[in-house]
Amino acid sequence: MYSSEEIAVSARSSGRTALRMGPAELVQAAAMARRFYLEGKSKIQIAEEFGVSRFKVARVLETALERDLVRIEIRVPAELDAERSDALRARFGLRHAVVVESPSEGEEESPDPENLGEVAADLLGELVNEGDVLGLAWGRSTIHMAAALDRLPPCTVVQLTGVYDAGTAERGSVEAVRRAAQVSGGEAHPIYAPMLLPDPATAAALRNQTGIARAFEYFDKVTVAAVSIGSWEPGISTVHDMLTDEERAHYASLGVAAEMSAHLFDADGRRVGRDLGERCITVEADRLRRIPEVVAIAGGQRKAEAIGAVLRSGLVTSLVTDTAAADHLLTAPPGQRPALERADPDD
Repeated sequence: MYSSEEIAVSARSSGRTALRMGPAELVQAAAMARRFYLEGKSKIQIAEEFGVSRFKVARVLETALERDLVRIEIRVPAELDAERSDALRARFGLRHAVVVESPSEGEEESPDPENLGEVAADLLGELVNEGDVLGLAWGRSTIHMAAALDRLPPCTVVQLTGVYDAGTAERGSVEAVRRAAQVSGGEAHPIYAPMLLPDPATAAALRNQTGIARAFEYFDKVTVAAVSIGSWEPGISTVHDMLTDEERAHYASLGVAAEMSAHLFDADGRRVGRDLGERCITVEADRLRRIPEVVAIAGGQRKAEAIGAVLRSGLVTSLVTDTAAADHLLTAPPGQRPALERADPDD
C-alpha cells in the first residue's frame, strides 16, 4: 500500500494531454486513483462503487498515470542507490545487493569506507534472527560494521578468522565479536590467535587448542556471516601485507586477483594458492559455501575486480558496496552461474 507522502493525486489538468479529458472524467479518475493508491482498495471494489467494470477501472488508472494526474515517487535514503543495487543483484544472481554513494569527487577514496560498515550493520539487523549464529571474519569493513551495530536479535557470535595482529586484539575481529555479542546479548566465541602462522604445523597445533577448537566447532552452525574482500596489492589485502616479498611474488604468479578470509582467487573466482590456507586460522572455503547467508562488504574502484572475482566464486550470497565498484561490476562478466547457486568454479 502506498502512503500519502508517496502518491500525489490531483484532479487538476497539468499538461496539454490532460486537457483532452472532460471535468467529469478528471474527477472520476482522481477519485478512483485515490481509492486505489491511498486507500488501498482493489480494482473490483472500486468498480462496484462506481458501477463500472474492473477493466474500465484499470484503464482509468493507467490513463491517470499517463496524463500525470497521479505521480508515484519511490523514496530511499539519499546515500542508497536503489537502481544500481537492483541491477547488481540481478547481474550476479545475489540475494541482496546494497549500493551506497561513493565519496564525493575530490575526497580521498578509502579502501574500506566506513559508510559501508554502517549500511552493513543495518543489513545484519534485518538478516539475523533470534537463535542464529553470526560469523565475523577479520577485515576493516567488518570492524566498521561491528562498531556501527545498534540492534541485533539474541544470537551467538563466532569469529571466523584469526586476527591481523594477535597482540593488538582491539584492531581485530576479537573486539568486533565482543561488540556484536554485547549488542545481541548472546554468547561470544572469539579466536585469540593470529591469522597467518609461519608453517602448517604451528597452525594445526593452534587449531587444536581448547578455545580455538571450540570456536571452530561453531563454524558448521553459522547461519549468517560477514566477510571482507581484498585486492592483491599493498594496503588493500591484509594477507598480502603479512607475506614476504617472495611469497607475494609466488602467489601473484598463480594469477591471484582477490583475497577473502585468507582464501585466494583468480579473476574467474577459482581458488589458487591453497597451500596458504594450511598456515592460516580461518574458516574453510567449503564451510563458507554451506553457510546460508554470506554478506561481503567491500567497495572502491581499487577493489572492484577483486569483488567480481569473489562473486564468481560462489562463496557469497549478498554484497554491500559503493557506486564506484558497482559501475565496474555492472560492465564486468557476471560468471557462468548465479552466486546463489553456491557453485564451485573448480567443479
